[in-house]
Amino acid sequence: MSRARTGAACPCGGASLAACCGRYLDHFDSTPAPDAERLMRSRYTAFVLGRAGYLLATWHASRRPGSLDPDEGAKWLGLEVRSHRATAEDRAEVEFVARWRVGGRAVRLHERSRFVREQGRWYYVDGDLL
Repeated sequence: MSRARTGAACPCGGASLAACCGRYLDHFDSTPAPDAERLMRSRYTAFVLGRAGYLLATWHASRRPGSLDPDEGAKWLGLEVRSHRATAEDRAEVEFVARWRVGGRAVRLHERSRFVREQGRWYYVDGDLL
C-alpha cells in the first residue's frame, strides 16, 4: 500500500489512517512524526501495512539493519501504548504492548523502546523486552 486510504481506520488505534499515521508513512520527507510516541505508533502501523521502507528510514543509522522482511502472514491484533516520557531534550522512551497472530499462534511484544531526535526527526534506536 503506497498511500493511506481515506476513511480507513488506523492500525495504531487512531480514528483514520490518513489523519493519523498515514501522513507520516506517505510523507516521511516532509511530515516527520512530531514526537517519539507518534513515531512508535507509525512504526507499528508500518509493520501492519508491510511498509519496510518506512521502518528502515525511521530506524537510527547506528542500529539500522541492512534489510527488513515483515512477516506477510502476521495478523496484527492491536497496540497499547502504556507510557511515553522524555529522558532528555532529544531522547524519549515509549513502553508498549503489540499483539499479533502468526501461523495460528498468538504473539505479544512488551517493550520499552528508546528514541532519539536528530535534526528535527525522531528515530527508533533500540528497546528492552519487558
